[in-house]
Amino acid sequence: MSRRDLSVGIDVGGTNTDAVVLDDERRVIAWTKQPTTADVTGGIRASLSDVLGQLGEERHRVSRIMLGTTHATNAIVRRRDLSRVAVLRLGAPASTAYPPLVGWPSALREAALAGSAVLPGGHLVDGYPIGRIDADGIRRFLDGLERIDAVAISGIFSPSFPDQELEAEAIVHQHLGVDVPVSLSHDIGELGLLERENATVLNASLYGVARDVTRALLTAVDEERLDAETFFAQNDGTLMAVEYAARYPVLTIGSGPANSIRGAAALSGLDGAIVVDVGGTTSDLGVLVDGFPRESTMPREIGGVRTNFRMPDVLSIGIGGGTIVDLDAGVPVPDSVGYRLTSEALVFGGTTATLTDAAVAAAELEIPGRSLPPLDNATRRGLSSALARARERIEAAVERMSLGRGLPLVVVGGGGFLVPDDLPGVATVHRPEQAGVANAVGAAIALAGGRADQFADLADRAAATEAASAAALDRAIQAGADPLHVAVVDVQETPVSYTTKPALRVSVKAAGPLASIGRAPSPHHLPEREAS
Repeated sequence: MSRRDLSVGIDVGGTNTDAVVLDDERRVIAWTKQPTTADVTGGIRASLSDVLGQLGEERHRVSRIMLGTTHATNAIVRRRDLSRVAVLRLGAPASTAYPPLVGWPSALREAALAGSAVLPGGHLVDGYPIGRIDADGIRRFLDGLERIDAVAISGIFSPSFPDQELEAEAIVHQHLGVDVPVSLSHDIGELGLLERENATVLNASLYGVARDVTRALLTAVDEERLDAETFFAQNDGTLMAVEYAARYPVLTIGSGPANSIRGAAALSGLDGAIVVDVGGTTSDLGVLVDGFPRESTMPREIGGVRTNFRMPDVLSIGIGGGTIVDLDAGVPVPDSVGYRLTSEALVFGGTTATLTDAAVAAAELEIPGRSLPPLDNATRRGLSSALARARERIEAAVERMSLGRGLPLVVVGGGGFLVPDDLPGVATVHRPEQAGVANAVGAAIALAGGRADQFADLADRAAATEAASAAALDRAIQAGADPLHVAVVDVQETPVSYTTKPALRVSVKAAGPLASIGRAPSPHHLPEREAS
């Protein structure tokens, strides 16, 4: 039998789409950087074709392809291609003071909201029902809407008591049909009704985007005539199967920085460090803890919407290789030429001064076959000043993430030349080989993962941990983990305030190597979703 030991990792960034091929010992044997295209799909095709071309006759050894994508983030930020969501909250009369989607930007609300209702339901902190499900009320609500692409259901304390959400889902499917996708909040977010509801609605609004990007990836794989399984990167540094990604597309948001952190761990051999990924548009800083990205404990805003689903603890600053320089002021401005760097930067024959030009002018970066045009003294001073300002901002960001602990710093990304070697407050600076494609390496090495939360009295903590562990293991297996090798990798306990007796929330993360789950379905086998 021929060897099937190669994995392809692809990561889509704002400037470049990177791809790598790893063997079974995690060695990089092929890699490429291709410009990200306006439709994103073109960059994926180009990067995949390039690394397969480098493999030549060995391309048949590729068995898995992992993708980290910005499709979901771009759809929310641009308010484009979003599904129309019927938002159902189970929480009357306790939560009627704040309607669903309160605080959303008006443009995003108009793009995603088909209609909303707050109906009886939800639970108290101890599991006592606030009200019973109103099945007829749910049906009347759905009948009153003109177009429904998807449904989002959230209930008070549903992460601990999901039965009402499941009951409401069954009613929706009976009334609208099983092909209408339903997003349940207890699968998406944590305790905190409004933020969890927001994340659930975002997830439901992305079903169409998930369908399109899934087809794009599978089409690219089929065009290359590869018999390979396909996976998507999650924002906690793990992977999920295509079917799981189609159900939970919101979990791909933030996968780029998570991939970079995981890739930095693999390339540097460090399990604990600060990671700075300098791309063409931004510099993303995160903290590596036991080989995985440290997760944020604070609610995060996505496209102006406050959410509470898990996200890596990442600090992003507008400094990258494509950042535009204001030559008169001698400062980097909060804008970038992005994927147009190779046509608009001065060193590539363009007319826009960038930080890449500043590094070339300072003789700190050499681009084979390229040189700057003749520069006057004022332009050189402007570029030099902007480079110094950019490094000051990177230094301040590293200090903010390190909290004075003197951790090692791993520099990755194509713009890593912007990070100096003598940063104060860090133990050592590491620049591993293939650092420019660390994000794609992180996608290629990721495990399949799953998470679950459980709320319980302090006296029942053991049972709560066991129940949450079982649920996390099951979700990891759904995401593609090998059932024989999946394991719990993290357990966190958080005390809950304002309860009648001591209580806590148990959060469990499980992960494991990918299982062989068979060939992914071809694009024409993916189910169509029609509006009701």
